[in-house]
Amino acid sequence: MKIVETYSHLNGLEFLIVHKPKLWEEIKKVIISVDAEKCKTKVSKEKTMKGKLLYSPIDMNSAFSKLLRANKWEESRVSYWVTKNEKLIRKTLIIPAEEQKKEIEAAGEIPIFSYNQTDFVKDRVAVEVQFGKYSFVAYDLFVKHIAFYVGDRIDVGVEILPMKSLQAQMSSGVGYYEGELYNIVRQGRGVPAVPLIIIGIAP
Repeated sequence: MKIVETYSHLNGLEFLIVHKPKLWEEIKKVIISVDAEKCKTKVSKEKTMKGKLLYSPIDMNSAFSKLLRANKWEESRVSYWVTKNEKLIRKTLIIPAEEQKKEIEAAGEIPIFSYNQTDFVKDRVAVEVQFGKYSFVAYDLFVKHIAFYVGDRIDVGVEILPMKSLQAQMSSGVGYYEGELYNIVRQGRGVPAVPLIIIGIAP
């Protein structure tokens, strides 16, 4: 694979280059090391592409996962407690999870356990490799990365997406770089409120 485009949101890329240059080089090396042609294994069943050989999201995810795990990128979770009371959520979201539960119970509400999981975190940098549907990309950008940033577990989030040229050779409904870049820019300069690097890749 190769990096075709990179977008830095809230100086995410600049932060990584200045403060964690080895991690940035490692991410780039992992992308280059993925053999795209070995991932072209899915035979399409869709009407418009029936019988055509496509890039498999499962195989691409597996290739990235193997390389990132080999470089000690580990899964991480941020746990928290939610409730139906909006004022209580505002009050508790900035305190540790164990205190959130006590605070919600003390207010006479029912605490509900929840968490966000990121597959690859290393030295306060989170990487999401996303070859899933559009909604999964939005969840990564506007929920997952923010949860880890607000929870003081990361300083920057990295989202790896296919360029449209690669997405066109995959199943329909997969999110792609150009479309997600538009969605981020449309929100305004400060949204989402977390430094990000969006990377567009292609074979």
